[in-house]
Amino acid sequence: MARRLSIAFAIAIVSLTAACSRHKSRPKADLAPSQVTTIGINSYLWRAALDTVSFMPLLQTDSNGGVIVTDWYVNPNAAGDRMKLTVTILDRDLRADAVRVAASRQVLTAGQWLDAPVQAATVQKLEDIILTKARDLRRNAVSD
Repeated sequence: MARRLSIAFAIAIVSLTAACSRHKSRPKADLAPSQVTTIGINSYLWRAALDTVSFMPLLQTDSNGGVIVTDWYVNPNAAGDRMKLTVTILDRDLRADAVRVAASRQVLTAGQWLDAPVQAATVQKLEDIILTKARDLRRNAVSD
């Protein structure tokens, strides 16, 4: 009797294991992975940041460290105002807190460039634009 129970138990275990092994494949995700690590930081954020600041002259880019520094940019519609940006990608994941923008602004007064305050909304808007573009890049990576 004990032998029959042992055999029945072994058969039950084998059938359960076989049933589980048939369902190993996972459904495909609708999005590309949020963590892309080929360059040391999130490549979606990196490409989105470069695209966002591409209208400004670039002074320094470091894809491994995740830093983009622009040179001074003078808006043609406001010749007495110029801005300089530093964009830092802080993580390998595509997250809202993985990108930081720091901005410096100067105004031309009496022939000299003097430091001026930057509105917090300006920096926040740039970060939002970068995040939106990065999410779009990630979404489009699946459809390509």
